Amino acid sequence: MRFDSTDSVCIVTGASSGIGRALAERLLQRRAHVVVVARRSERLDQIATPDPAKMYQVVGDITEAKVRQQIVQVATQIRGGAVDLLVNNAGSGAIGSFAAAKEERLRKIMEVNFFAPVELTRGLLPALAKGRSPVICNISSVLGHRAVPNKSEYCASKFAIHGWSDALRAELSQQGIQVTLVSPSTTRSDFFDSLIDTDPNQTSSSFGSWSPEQVADAAISAIEKRKDEVICSLPGKLLVWADRFCPPLMNRLLRQS
Repeated sequence: MRFDSTDSVCIVTGASSGIGRALAERLLQRRAHVVVVARRSERLDQIATPDPAKMYQVVGDITEAKVRQQIVQVATQIRGGAVDLLVNNAGSGAIGSFAAAKEERLRKIMEVNFFAPVELTRGLLPALAKGRSPVICNISSVLGHRAVPNKSEYCASKFAIHGWSDALRAELSQQGIQVTLVSPSTTRSDFFDSLIDTDPNQTSSSFGSWSPEQVADAAISAIEKRKDEVICSLPGKLLVWADRFCPPLMNRLLRQS
């Protein structure tokens, strides 16, 4: 059965900008009830919605247990305790060599990109089990399929999300809860303006570039079709498939001299 956004109860984390904001706006346009989550309330106020009564704001850091509890409380009061869609989108990254970084950088990235969405999902599983064609959509990255230099912590977090998504999909299949993994390549957003412990002069190689709106459209399509996985952009697909078919070649191409 396809996912139907109309009057569904949806949660989007990292909704203040980029992919999260575009996803929230598309769901609101489809007449869904949307719980938008971010640390910046002024950004949440800027989300376009045809019906403000259907948008519910939770302002806070999802790495904090009390914020995750608030998300669950707000979402489960909308329609009898049921949640139909959870989009784990909030994320952070860093650029720079692993050897030059401190332990704190890895821990911060793993907390935001892995532990927080995993624990938010755990808290929402009973509500998702009551949902209509429920979907957990994890916004990952092509770097969760193929790791590259100078983004080791980010790649590790996205590989973790990828593996967890595959395992969770198998575990929840009997309950009718779909797990959809969306893997964008480089997205034109302010993601790179908030990198953790990163030299501002650092540059990043790109494997294709999509707008947040393009990624959101691909994600919505995958959610509605309840697909297992979608990889965004042709260069992103080429990176993933080249690694699957010839890992030694990719290792050689990405090796730093």
